[in-house]
Amino acid sequence: MSSCNYSISQSLIFVLAGIPGLESSHGWFSVPFFLVFVITVIGNATILCIIRVEKSLHEPMFLLLAMLSVVDLSLVSVTVPRILAIFWMNAKEISFNACLTQMFFIPLFYVMESGILLAMAFDRFVAIWHPLRYTTILADNMLVKMAMAVLARAVVVLIPAPILAKRLENFQTNIIAYSYCAYMAVVQIACGDISDHIVYGLMVIVTSVGFDLCFIILSYGLILHAVFQIPSWEARGKALSTCGSHLCIIALFYSPVVFSVLAQILGYHMAPYLQIIMDNLYFLVPPMINPLIYGARTKQMREWVLQILHCHRD
Repeated sequence: MSSCNYSISQSLIFVLAGIPGLESSHGWFSVPFFLVFVITVIGNATILCIIRVEKSLHEPMFLLLAMLSVVDLSLVSVTVPRILAIFWMNAKEISFNACLTQMFFIPLFYVMESGILLAMAFDRFVAIWHPLRYTTILADNMLVKMAMAVLARAVVVLIPAPILAKRLENFQTNIIAYSYCAYMAVVQIACGDISDHIVYGLMVIVTSVGFDLCFIILSYGLILHAVFQIPSWEARGKALSTCGSHLCIIALFYSPVVFSVLAQILGYHMAPYLQIIMDNLYFLVPPMINPLIYGARTKQMREWVLQILHCHRD
């Protein structure tokens, strides 16, 4: 229960604090944020161009990677420019409707990315368990259905967020102690009983990230079971190497979430500014690293990047 001796009615304008407690360092924080944004855009745009041009990459694994790159570009596009505006121009004010829009789209793309990682785990499962039927099972129509399912799940899970937030009438303050409009950050400054909102927030985590992580673990458990039945060590290594890039991305994407949940369970409370920095890392680091991992581990992509660099040098 969050009671207020003094409250304000639903404000048309909210104020984003950026990183509270470190306002004097916003200029310094803007440098890595800007670099991450530029690297993410260039990296993912390069991945999309290479997959489009290189016919040998028109197979399920790389088409799913293209979907991941589109979502990554969308995620940083709705997050970083607003944060940089706060850091560079002190543009902290945001309208309530714009806040609701950001509240929906940022987690939407995050949940979609989690769903695509699950689809990529299924892709690796089919490749290991049913190699001869791989292209038949993961035909183009199946990939379209998987993409639509990822989008539909994200929309259904997150559409209540702005609706519930819109129903909040009184707030302790109009200052949101965050660098973007996070659902729980808005709920925490509301007056009255917010237990329903907390339950909904937990439901979103369980039905999206929690669900996906469980099935990814199950998928890789079955993959390892199949791989270790192969008599040849060389064949085992080759089979596992096809999963290497995906495993790196999974570890990068889910480890901050797991760490945050474990910290709360064990009663470890981070300083507010550290929590906000960690939450920003959830959204910014994976989109930057994903194309670097696949670019480094995929022969065709390495060759294309080297060819582009060579032509540029000439």
